[in-house]
Amino acid sequence: MKRHNILRAAAIAVIAATTAMTAACGGTGSSGSASGETLTVYSADGLANWYKPQFEKFTSDTGIAVNLVEAGSGEAVSRVEKEQSNPQADLLVTLPPFIQKADKSGLLVASGVNTDGIAADQVGPGGNYVPIVNNALSFIVNPGANPKPTTWDDLLAPQFKGKLQYSTPGQAGDGTAVLVLLQQLRGKPGALDYLTKLQANNVGPSSSTGKLQPKVSNGELLVANGDVQMNLDSIRSDGSKFEIFFPAGADGKRTTISVPYVAGVTKGAPHEESAKKLLDFLLSDDVQKTVEPDALGIPVRDQIRTASSGTPAPNTPAAVLDGVDVWVPDWNTVLSELDADLAAYQKATGN
Repeated sequence: MKRHNILRAAAIAVIAATTAMTAACGGTGSSGSASGETLTVYSADGLANWYKPQFEKFTSDTGIAVNLVEAGSGEAVSRVEKEQSNPQADLLVTLPPFIQKADKSGLLVASGVNTDGIAADQVGPGGNYVPIVNNALSFIVNPGANPKPTTWDDLLAPQFKGKLQYSTPGQAGDGTAVLVLLQQLRGKPGALDYLTKLQANNVGPSSSTGKLQPKVSNGELLVANGDVQMNLDSIRSDGSKFEIFFPAGADGKRTTISVPYVAGVTKGAPHEESAKKLLDFLLSDDVQKTVEPDALGIPVRDQIRTASSGTPAPNTPAAVLDGVDVWVPDWNTVLSELDADLAAYQKATGN
């Protein structure tokens, strides 16, 4: 099993298709700028609270406004593909393997950004995509769960019948990560066997990981999947009442999977050069220094992670991931096998 030391050494969703993609509210986006130019960013949700001040700073520095449109990981890519005859997005931010899918579909172009200090296996050919915030799959549990689950097998207990839900693989980035991680831990047949058993407790399909958070917080659900960055941000920003955990295997070992937010400049972008400027800005040292404290994610550049290393503060990615192995798969291999894996998953679970 390959380990990604970047995620373990550092401080330190996506969501699937929504009925319609909507512009972020609360001032995250802007309809205009002094230069009259407005970039459009299609992004898997989870980073809006971090984007807002960063986009405002970018606009202040360049005069270029930024409009944020959020949706699920799969839906963001699907919309870029559907709009190829009349491109609307300038920058696409989504989770793996959806960013790899976008690249293989010819939806991205070389960005030309400096990728020094960024894990080479996370950067696409020609720099067509590059991570901007590192992250990892997690699970959340309502404090009222008694006993609280600590292992994968605990999630099969009758107490969670109708009180457990995970986002749908193939639609949600985090849901896809659940399937891929279980395949790594149990093998493909073992993963399908486990998920088939889990259906006895599962409420049903969910196209949105983020929408599971309030349900766990208010007790409608006891357990759901999520990701570290999004869950920590929800606790801080929304006052969510849940705890983050990582299910252990029979040997007591806790393992999770890397699910970074990855960005690429779109083919035919109305403002290609400005999109490259924005991506370069998000990867700048000054902005990457805000990833841990403001986004509750993990900086992607080595020098920033090294500078922020030390004893982790409570309620930070480094603190919750302490003692957890973070696995980074070969996402291109995952993508090449995904259609067959999803077909097998749907046949086994009915999801």
